Amino acid sequence: MSAVAVPELKQISREEAMRLGPGWSHSCHAMLYAANPGQLFGRIPMRFSVLMRFDGLLGFPGGFVDRRLWSLEDGLNWVLGLGLGGLRLTKADYLSSHLTEGPHRVVAHLYARQLTLEQLHAVEISAVHSRDHGLEVLGLVRVPLYTQKDRVGGFPNFLSNAFVSTAKYQLLFALKALNMMPAEKLAEAVAAATEKQKKALEKLLPASS
Repeated sequence: MSAVAVPELKQISREEAMRLGPGWSHSCHAMLYAANPGQLFGRIPMRFSVLMRFDGLLGFPGGFVDRRLWSLEDGLNWVLGLGLGGLRLTKADYLSSHLTEGPHRVVAHLYARQLTLEQLHAVEISAVHSRDHGLEVLGLVRVPLYTQKDRVGGFPNFLSNAFVSTAKYQLLFALKALNMMPAEKLAEAVAAATEKQKKALEKLLPASS
């Protein structure tokens, strides 16, 4: 995943993250997904449905957790309650921790849970009635884990959107770690998205000069 648009982040263990000093902030987010046997246009396998949220940027449901008050899971579940409803994750759903780059010292924790497609749909319905819907959270979206014949439609187009903080890296990391998409397909999608963004920028430059 060493594409220019998705810089590598340093992965650490949960235990190492817990030993970090008070100068570090902890963010916890959840990737909810389900196997999807459907086919787009009757011929393109959907493979999986993955939920992300939109608040002006794309990201996973979750947020910052105050370690002085909460465990990682309790803090995550409190935040999820504001945006999704009654879903609760546990330590068994923990997937990874990464150190973020930049002026702020943040360790980003990602949790992942596989649901049935019916359960995933129930989460989508519940989210519409949550406290933060229409305020901070503007809705949930499903990630299209397929690429159309033009090699841009679907997942590459999705990756061309704006993501918050580490969300794009965490999405790619999880898809690979959970064997939801082959590494070569991930690399192809990232390359196609990067090329699309490059061409779009080139079109804008003459108008802005």
